[in-house]
Amino acid sequence: MLVSDFNYTLPEELIAQGPLPQRDGSRMLLLDRETGNFRDGIFRELPQQLRAGDVLVLNDSRVIPARLFARRAGLHSQKGMAPTGRVEVLLVEQKSASDWNALVRPAKKLPIGERLEFSEGDAPPLLEAEVIAEGEFGERTLRFAATADFYGALERLGQMPLPPYIHRDANDAAEDRERYQTVYARERGSAAAPTAGLHFTEQVLEEIAARGVQIERVTLHVGLGTFQPVRVERVEEIHLHSERYTLPASTADAVNAALREGRRVIAAGTTTVRVLEHCAALAAELQPHSGETSIFISPGYNFRIVQGLLTNFHLPQSTLLMLVAAFAGREAVLRAYEHAVRERYRFFSYGDCMLIT
Repeated sequence: MLVSDFNYTLPEELIAQGPLPQRDGSRMLLLDRETGNFRDGIFRELPQQLRAGDVLVLNDSRVIPARLFARRAGLHSQKGMAPTGRVEVLLVEQKSASDWNALVRPAKKLPIGERLEFSEGDAPPLLEAEVIAEGEFGERTLRFAATADFYGALERLGQMPLPPYIHRDANDAAEDRERYQTVYARERGSAAAPTAGLHFTEQVLEEIAARGVQIERVTLHVGLGTFQPVRVERVEEIHLHSERYTLPASTADAVNAALREGRRVIAAGTTTVRVLEHCAALAAELQPHSGETSIFISPGYNFRIVQGLLTNFHLPQSTLLMLVAAFAGREAVLRAYEHAVRERYRFFSYGDCMLIT
């Protein structure tokens, strides 16, 4: 199977450049994965599409303001000269208390041993880091010096890491601090939003619970894989970066009970799918734990847990589109995408969504 088998034509003007005035005002394409039939709807219908006894699983990862700008210290500061050179840093994965994997620009000017200083204007640095490892395609591992309040400094210095297809500066949209974040985000650590969750409001969640749907959570911190394009031709050659996850005891118990009793498990987002399906491969029943996953789901995969999926519309030839195609069938999904293009749906992170059951 070729990566190009998951291509489709998308006019650039359909890529959403910002959120709608109301989170739950997005359109929702409803796709029946058994028949391949679909119809147009709106996200506010979601409670009516769920059944009493369903388990709806959300990803509660919280996006950090991971886009930073630094000054290079390097040899200049060692010689008593002023720091020089502006560097863009995108924190994508925390490896330890002090170490982060990051994408940096310009990467060629940041060898191992280079030091970076992160400041507000000309003020003394709030954060300092050293490059301790190099990777491909602009990847670096940074070791941050100990500080009393790392995340407090990050909130002061950082911008929300909007995807590259959103062509505006994050500083020009203060609303991104709130809107590029789910209303139920708790555990900080993601470099991108789990975007299927952006449509939910507290009211919608209350309506879902009132219908007898059990709402549970997992955590998967969205990392480097979100920002790296597929660079191989064949699907079987794809290897994803690992991402950290947590499966809480309450979620494991709820999903196990639902499966035993023949009730549906509905995943909000591809990140939630990846946590549940990864954990399902580890034991006969889900066990609460934390770990890392690099699971890649493509057509031919046998889903063990997920029976319904809420998801946004994904980039052509992306691993996320492949996961959706694995769940509902490549042909049916591409037909649904063609319909969404004709009907002028909004695509990608701030765009509309699809419910597949």
